[in-house]
Amino acid sequence: MPANAKQTSRRDFLARFRAVSTTHSDQTGDVIRPPWARHLDARCTGCGDCAPACPEGIIAFDGRNHPVIDFTKGECTFCGACSRACAEDVFDTTADTPWNLDITVAKTCFAENGIYCRSCGDVCPESAIRIAPQLGGRARVIVNEDACTGCGACLSACPADAISITPQKEHAHG
Repeated sequence: MPANAKQTSRRDFLARFRAVSTTHSDQTGDVIRPPWARHLDARCTGCGDCAPACPEGIIAFDGRNHPVIDFTKGECTFCGACSRACAEDVFDTTADTPWNLDITVAKTCFAENGIYCRSCGDVCPESAIRIAPQLGGRARVIVNEDACTGCGACLSACPADAISITPQKEHAHG
């Protein structure tokens, strides 16, 4: 092989076999705002200063020019650059958690269908994803919600588009 030939990564190779999916789209109107964003609808002026400040390049804009996170472009490193670039009182970096998100793994997951894949677990910086072997050669993907920060690294790494991240729904206490 020539020295200048580019090696295809496992993720790029497996991406060729992806079914067309809407996992990453905004189907229900639920969008993920930048970490620590609070009262964004009332306070964001739509200036766009947060997007160029993001070193990961994962900030896009909705129809009102308010920032949304696009995990298909990469993960959030919680560097705080977006909050430092914002001149408005939109971010509260003193909050305990940057956001409350739900992570789900669909039935299209390769590991859960007997195909060896550990991409999501391999890239998780918090080791919050565990792939537990089951009888019959299949595996079960287990997300430790207490350890998960919602950074999105798993979503962009998944060759099956089986991972979705959505804002956490408030549940009635009874």
